[in-house]
Amino acid sequence: MEELLFEAYPDIMTVLQVSEALHIGRNSAYNLINSNSIRHLRIGSSIRVPKSCLVEYVASAWYTATKPDKAGCSDCQKGDRDDWQPANQK
Repeated sequence: MEELLFEAYPDIMTVLQVSEALHIGRNSAYNLINSNSIRHLRIGSSIRVPKSCLVEYVASAWYTATKPDKAGCSDCQKGDRDDWQPANQK
């Protein structure tokens, strides 16, 4: 499934493409990049994000998300546990 996650985007993405892919604002995308939450390349003054790094970020961000609603998506329910806690509270 990870191969299909951002299939409509190029292998090397701009910050604008990252913000579109994540459905966040441009400033939020820059914040994630500047905090090194999303690994990236600097080529001169340009920032480029390999698609694999974006997929890696999304996969790792799942573990820091708040508890999904039991009525949410079927993927969320697969890992649903009664003893679930956010990563920063374990």
